Order: sequence, then C-alpha cells, then structure tokens
Amino acid sequence: MTILVTGGAGFIGSNFVLDWLADPSAEPVVTLDALTYAGNRANLASLGGDARHTFVHGDIGDRALVDRLLAEHRPRAIVHFAAESHVDRSIHGPGAFIKTNVEGTFTLLEAARAYWGALQGEAKAAFRFHHVSTDEVYGSLKADDPPFAETNPYEPNSPYSASKAASDHLVRAWFHTYGLPVVTTNCSNNYGPLHFPEKLIPLVIVNALAGKPLPIYGDGRQIRDWLYVKDHCSGIRAVLAGGRLGETYNIGGWNEMANIDIVQTVCALLDELQPDAAGPYARLITYVTDRPGHDRRYAIDARKIERELGWRPAETFASGIRKTVQWYLANAEWVAQVQSGAYRDWIDTQYTASQPAA
Repeated sequence: MTILVTGGAGFIGSNFVLDWLADPSAEPVVTLDALTYAGNRANLASLGGDARHTFVHGDIGDRALVDRLLAEHRPRAIVHFAAESHVDRSIHGPGAFIKTNVEGTFTLLEAARAYWGALQGEAKAAFRFHHVSTDEVYGSLKADDPPFAETNPYEPNSPYSASKAASDHLVRAWFHTYGLPVVTTNCSNNYGPLHFPEKLIPLVIVNALAGKPLPIYGDGRQIRDWLYVKDHCSGIRAVLAGGRLGETYNIGGWNEMANIDIVQTVCALLDELQPDAAGPYARLITYVTDRPGHDRRYAIDARKIERELGWRPAETFASGIRKTVQWYLANAEWVAQVQSGAYRDWIDTQYTASQPAA
C-alpha cells in the first residue's frame, strides 16, 4: 500500500512528504505535482534514489492520469495539498484558482470515488481522502471575536479563499452524497523551510539579506495565527490516522501576531545571526498601499484536534521562527534557484510598483 500526495513538490506538500518518509517504516509515497511556479522538484532532491518515493509530473485535473496512478499504485489514502494558494495572485488572476482549486478538486474526488467504489473489504474500509484547506475560508475576525472554530460559517473574501471554500464544500458533499471517506483540515498561516519567497516571512528574509525594501501592507496590524510547517505535518498525520469520517479539524499554532511584529522579529533575528554593516534590517521596512479586501484578523481554535486526537503544536513561534531564519541562511543556493525571472517580475509588479501608503 502507498499514499498519493498531490502538490507534493510545493511548500507544505514537500515538507509532508519528507516528514513522512523520514520514518523508515512509513508506507511509500507517490507525489503528483504540476510543477507550477511554486512547485519545485529540488524540494524533494534528498529522496533521490529512495525506492519508497515516486514522483509524477502531472495535473490533478488530468482524469486519465489520476485514474492510472490509482490503478497502478493502489493507495490507501490521498492527501490533497495541490492548490493555487497566494491571495495576491488570486486578485490578479482568479481563473487559475478556479481551475486548480475547484475543478481540479472535483476531478480528483471523482477519480477517488470510482477507485474507492471498486475496492473490497479491508482496503475499502481503510481508504481515506484527506483534503488540506485553509482558515481563510472563514473570513475575517474583529479584534475581540473568538478564534475560528470548525462550526464557523464560511465567509471567504478573496478569490483564493472563495475557491478553497468551494473545494471544501465539494469534499463535504462527496461524503454526504456518495459516502466517500473524507476528512478535512483547515490550517492557519504556515511558515518554515522550503517556503516560496512570495509569502511574508520568506520574502522578508530574502529581501532583507539583499538590502531590498521590506513591503508592509497598510498599517501592518493585520493579525494571523502562525503554524510551523512541521507541526502542520504532524497534525495532518494525526487526522489521517484517527480523524472521524466527514469531520473537519482546525490545525493552528496558538500564535496570533501582527504582520509588523513578525517583520520586526525576523529583522531582529537577522541582526543577531547575520548582521548587516549598513545597520539594522528594520531600516528597510516600507509601508505600501493595502491590498483589496485584506482580511484583518485570522485566529484558529485548535481545541477539537487536541481533544479528539491529542495533537498540539510542538513549536512556539520563538523556536519555529529561529529555525526558519537559520534554514534560509543555510540554504542560499535553494533561494537563488527559485528566484527565476518570472518570480522577480511578479515581485516587481506586486510590490515595487505599489504606491507608498498615505
């Protein structure tokens, strides 16, 4: 038996695959990834020659390919990470998000339903479809609102979060209508190694080291809950192993912080670990016009997964962010490789062309 991991060359997916196969007794993994701009085969380079890992370059929307992989490898679980996931990109080009996150998830669900329906006995009872989603489907919180619970209504505010909300609803419907054995997890903001440098934390690290501006939207007081990626991976494993069918589990880090405080923390760590002769890195902070529909606050109530499955994050933000900065300092070659011309063009379009905030 194997597991099929979609989007396994992306940030969270590759961390999950590496974490899974770090256990010598773990089941083999088939990684399916379309290798869009944020998918990187180099993330999985350490698995070269490992017979337990098979990489397939392909799209979750390719039904014939997915059917073939399921028939050939007979996975006992699908862990579905594959998604377009950057809010800013979804504002500029929402079509790709609908295609991958909605249509792609639909195709994958239909392939899984046909495969599962043909299984027999223990193999059918053991099969799971694990859908990985985001806290952004719940919308935005006010300063004094309680954190998002699994029972919160969906109120997505960006094309990205709307497309993920749609995929969550499809997964729920395939459970209730067809009986497909699904579980869903909604996570808070991840950070850690192998994070493509368009998101806040890796962007700040990379720009600071290059002496470039550190762009902060609006007043920088937008609050997020931050989850170290390896903690997220352990949470997914816990839900895959023991989560109740048809249920949703929120996975959070219990770390609410404002964006400007995140940036100040990263700058202070860089001042300590790799000081710049030109002065403190915080001098590079630059406020830019806020993005449209920017949610003010996200926070995750992760008590359900702790109560039912005994999971809690192992890292504090202080320990996780230090590990993250150290990883980027030690992996300058990886950063250089992912900074393609297309990536630089995107950063220039999104940030350097922005007008300074009033």
